[in-house]
Amino acid sequence: MKILVLAIFIFSLVVCPLVSQENANNKVLYKPFVNQLGYNLGESKRFVCYGSEDGVPFQIIDNKTSKTLYEGEMLNNEGWFTEFDPISNSHEFIIKVEGHGVSVPFWIADHLLETSSSKLAYDFFVDARGFSDLENYQMSEVYGGGPTRDGGAYGLETVFEILQYASNPALYDNWKTELGDKKLADLIDLILWHAEFAYKYVDYNGPVKKRHGTLGYQGQERMTYDYWNTLDQLAAVCAAYHSFLKPYLAEETYQKYRKVCLDNWEKYDRHKVVRFWTYSTKWVDQGFQEFNEMGNAYGQSVFRNLFMYWCEKNEKNGSPEKFLHWAQSGASDIIANWDFNNPRHMWWIRNAEHITPQALAYFLMLAPDKAPNGTKDKLAAWALHMKQKTSNFWKYRQHSETEWAHPKTKELGGAPALGGSMFAVAHVLKDPELRAIGRAQTDFVFGVNPVGTHLSNKSEDRLQIDGFWKGVEYGWPQSHPHGYGELGKVRGTLDGSPLDAQFPIAEKVEVIEGKNDGRVFGKNAYATEGWGISNRGWQATLTFATLGSHQLKVFDEDYKVEIENVRPAQTIVIELKAALNKDWNAVDKGWVLVQYEGELQKIAVIETAVNSGIFTAKFKIPKSINTSNLVVSYGYLGFEKSLKLKLDN
Repeated sequence: MKILVLAIFIFSLVVCPLVSQENANNKVLYKPFVNQLGYNLGESKRFVCYGSEDGVPFQIIDNKTSKTLYEGEMLNNEGWFTEFDPISNSHEFIIKVEGHGVSVPFWIADHLLETSSSKLAYDFFVDARGFSDLENYQMSEVYGGGPTRDGGAYGLETVFEILQYASNPALYDNWKTELGDKKLADLIDLILWHAEFAYKYVDYNGPVKKRHGTLGYQGQERMTYDYWNTLDQLAAVCAAYHSFLKPYLAEETYQKYRKVCLDNWEKYDRHKVVRFWTYSTKWVDQGFQEFNEMGNAYGQSVFRNLFMYWCEKNEKNGSPEKFLHWAQSGASDIIANWDFNNPRHMWWIRNAEHITPQALAYFLMLAPDKAPNGTKDKLAAWALHMKQKTSNFWKYRQHSETEWAHPKTKELGGAPALGGSMFAVAHVLKDPELRAIGRAQTDFVFGVNPVGTHLSNKSEDRLQIDGFWKGVEYGWPQSHPHGYGELGKVRGTLDGSPLDAQFPIAEKVEVIEGKNDGRVFGKNAYATEGWGISNRGWQATLTFATLGSHQLKVFDEDYKVEIENVRPAQTIVIELKAALNKDWNAVDKGWVLVQYEGELQKIAVIETAVNSGIFTAKFKIPKSINTSNLVVSYGYLGFEKSLKLKLDN
């Protein structure tokens, strides 16, 4: 009897999300697939109802009052409702498609994706460390030997944690309960932990538990561990020191990190683009690869040299120009040689693919006047390529004319990371169409995909530790909780994505709990195991999602007229719109920076009302101020929104 009940329960979890009913002709009718979490106000919104005919009506219904609030028509299996921006987000909504039933409930709210997912994004890296105590860290006991227990130093965790904090710092200052002395933001503590790991193992070339392949140049002695990549992580820390880490990182420690980068930069070949460096034993990319996800990503050299340029630019006796030259050289290499039709430059490098467009876009964010000629043109060509490849009702980037996705292996470095690349490129190109396609990639993660579920398994283990998204009904139908990384109990782990055989729709999904031998393909929506490199790409998507939606304005004292010119002793109103509305039942807080005469003040901003998503503060300009400009800003390292106010004395 218990077995029967369990079988019915599993059937309801897996099949019910997919199938509405069968019609008189025994044709399967699929329910509408929505982003199960929901949608951001002011952003692109869509769902898919596979098999629905063009012109079939759909309604958006308040799930509490049962009132129909929006109506539209299906086209090419899609329903669009971008202009539907309800003021209140306290109610969930459902979508009804005539003849196909209703969707699961979902929210529409201010910055919903970012405020609901950002903590889980770094929680993953808190949980996935090999050891919490660096003094007792045993590289030989951790798969890959890396800070994350399922990867080596090529994981670049520190780089993307720093970018994550820089994109929306006041949000992360809310969470201080998990690491260190409970006084610093968890994300800052995590960055400092990873920085010290990188320094501790900056020249480690000893044993690790296991890895897929070896490192180094062809014809030369192979490296056991990818210790060269520790410098890439420390470079990001050195850049962040001058932007936001100075209050938390002793200068002596920072100079120690900087020195090891300067001493080893050219010796470790961090000054140039490196090809054919990783030899992989994986069946999917066996042999020497031009670029690879395991320590040799195309664009990685741009990121690391930009970080060192920023570090040295802020040092009195620094040497920024050589690092800028190396960053420009790496970007020029991408502009000249990045081939969108070469799979070894694109999906073949799998979880590292997102680094190439993000690095090139980041150049235009951090140092736009220093980027090589052709940077925007190359990104515009990539954007066009992506629009062509996603011209289907799933908005999924297809592999080729004959394949939707890889036929054998899940590619969690694909859709979850691709959204971030699209957000970054859309920002520098001011391309709303590409941003909308980026939103579709995040919808794919949350259920607008052929399997109709979130890409993370909703296990009891994760629910017990707040490791899954609240409001998401259906998680990935399979899990592989052990594997090399033992990530079954790690918060926010992604577990699988549709294979080629699931497109255009997964007609049948088989549940296999807790195991997968890697040979079950076909219609089976299988999961291999979570991987830190996959979650890094998702972390990057949440980071770059803030671009294009954060706004900073200054008004007069009456909060009526937006102003650019100010005067001494004047009171101004600073207005920030950012992803800070984390509590729908309370007035949230944040902060901005005000800088003048070498002084930098952190000014608290308070939400104008519960759920408004708008944060303001009054600031009185000093009466005796001796400068021509006053700068108001929010964010760091290329992500900042900044206003330079002219002072009329």
